[in-house]
Order: sequence, then structure tokens, then C-alpha cells
Amino acid sequence: MIKVLVAYASQRGGTAEIADWIGAALRQAGVDADVRPAGEVADLDGYDAAVIGGALYAGRWPREARHFVRHHTAELAHRPVWLFSSGPLDRTAEERTIDPVRGVAKVARQVNARGHATFGGRLAPDAEGFLASRIAQQSGGDYRDRDHVAEWATAIARELRSTTL
Repeated sequence: MIKVLVAYASQRGGTAEIADWIGAALRQAGVDADVRPAGEVADLDGYDAAVIGGALYAGRWPREARHFVRHHTAELAHRPVWLFSSGPLDRTAEERTIDPVRGVAKVARQVNARGHATFGGRLAPDAEGFLASRIAQQSGGDYRDRDHVAEWATAIARELRSTTL
């Protein structure tokens, strides 16, 4: 069976849930998926492919996600890779495809990613921290679309099953 690593970086838990949804959809589609925080992954031995994601804060993935890619670039180069970002605090991710931000686009080129998706984000109305609480007052809420995430992950599973790794 094909085994996929879903590695993520999440500061407030919303991206971790998206990673869990991706893992569940991959499993439902017949692919073995291991969902783990990026900082806990020591190597990629045993994985046939990887899905890597992070929440966007000020237009950047968290340090943990960026470090993961830098540390594993050589290993990722020999596997199919997909990337995802979460963050827009509105419905734009449901309405249209959002290109990856500059830093994530650079990562995509480095690992020859087969695809990228940006999903809506989540910010609780009572978010702590000066900046987060200010943003939450204006656009807090949950803008993630579980069905959209599942469709994207299912397409990855179809692609993996249709190619010889």
C-alpha cells in the first residue's frame, strides 16, 4: 500500500485539523496516511509521497514548516509532493484558486511539488495576542471547507494510485 506523510505546522490548531482531514480523505481513498507535526518528523524513510502544509501568518508559513522543507529537500526530491496553505479569513479560497504566496511558491519549486492548494483559515473570535485579537474582531471565524479539502486529497490519492512510485 502507498504510504503518505502529511506533515504540517499549525499555531492555533486550524491547520492541524485540515491535515487530519487530508489524512482521513487519503485513507478513505485507499492510501495509508500518517499525519504528523512537521517538527516531529526525523526522516522520510517508509513514505512514498508527502503532503506538507502550514498556516499563513503575515504571508509566510510557520518556521517549523519552512525548516522541515529545508531539512528534507533532498529526500522530498525523490517523492511526489503536494503543498497546502491555510489562512484566508474569508470565502475567497472557496470562490477561486489562490496562488501560493512567494515563499511557498519557492518551496514548491525546490521540491518540484505536483500541486498546491490554499484553504480558508480559522481564527477564533476570542483569539489571544494583540494582533490576532484585532484581526479576530474584524474577520474572525471558521472559513475552512472540509469538503473542498477532502476533494483535493482524494485527487492526490487517485494520482498516486494511477502512477507507479
